[in-house]
Amino acid sequence: MKKRSWKIAGINFDHFHMGDLLRYAHEHPNAEIVGISDEQPARMEEAVRKGLVTRDQAFTDYRECLEKTKPDVVLLCPAASKHGEWVKKVAPYGAHLMVEKPFAASLKEADAMVKCMGKDQRLMINWPLQWVASHRKSYELVSSGKIGEVLNVWHIGGNRGPLFHGADKDEKTPAQVSKEKPNSWFYKKAHGGGSLLDYLGYGTTLGTWYQGGRRPIEVTAVVDEPAGLEVDEHSIVVARYAHGLSKFETRWGTFTDPWIIQPQPKCGFVILGTEGSVSSYDYDDYVTVQTRKQPVPHVVAAPATKAPHQNPVQYLLHCLDKNVPLEGPVSLAISRIGQEIVDAAVKSAQLKKAVKLA
Repeated sequence: MKKRSWKIAGINFDHFHMGDLLRYAHEHPNAEIVGISDEQPARMEEAVRKGLVTRDQAFTDYRECLEKTKPDVVLLCPAASKHGEWVKKVAPYGAHLMVEKPFAASLKEADAMVKCMGKDQRLMINWPLQWVASHRKSYELVSSGKIGEVLNVWHIGGNRGPLFHGADKDEKTPAQVSKEKPNSWFYKKAHGGGSLLDYLGYGTTLGTWYQGGRRPIEVTAVVDEPAGLEVDEHSIVVARYAHGLSKFETRWGTFTDPWIIQPQPKCGFVILGTEGSVSSYDYDDYVTVQTRKQPVPHVVAAPATKAPHQNPVQYLLHCLDKNVPLEGPVSLAISRIGQEIVDAAVKSAQLKKAVKLA
């Protein structure tokens, strides 16, 4: 029996990850991109130039796009502070929604997004690190009990800065970055900018996944205060759980981008359990493991991921085809705990003291 062909639209190009999501949709054998929309036509030009859509499929009015194309799935990439606003706008059209990370700018907004969804609509939060082979291998080892009960998770996440690269990691020059920086939402506090809101959710959400959905008791956060900027470029967050401490660090301004050359310290995860430990760094094809039976650190291969876990569009369409629930970091249950920790970190940084979770 032939699988259903899913009609997909991309709405709002604030986040450059829209280009990646559209490419995944374009490459999927059972998906068709029927339209894209952004209020700034120039931001859609790359998708047209790369042949992902035709020019007459690019709309400046999201309502016209949705009404004319009637998509089954909408990919949303607005600024972090606008996630709730755009879900509220688009959800009434009945499509399933995939929102690019983070979940939202606040837990209140995240919960409001869920309430906007109809009974038969899916809402998925995409965390790109979930599809990285090394991190999936770490989860496989953790969930199999290889390192016992998880006690601590350490995460360092970041890159040279959000404006140094576009869709498909196309690199930009320092001159281009300097020109874009004054007007970019990434550097505006009111729009959810800053490294903490950009990257902390990666560590807290995947960290929650690795820890079996457990929530911390309290969170302490410290952020830098760069001269001339209204947002942070570096944060260090400590979460205290009943079973131990975990640390999540975010950094714009690493020496190199981890997908090209891993900076020092490396971007990725270290997970300690009662029977061993595992480290997985971004984009590696292996993880490093210690166990009581084999205490000398040794490499375990992390093969390329297989369907349906190769990319977010593939996974969402798989779950829709099979009518099975979303699992892992992209699920609302895990993403919501990650958002709780982010909210507590933001409050802690403002108050300069530890904040207890409700």
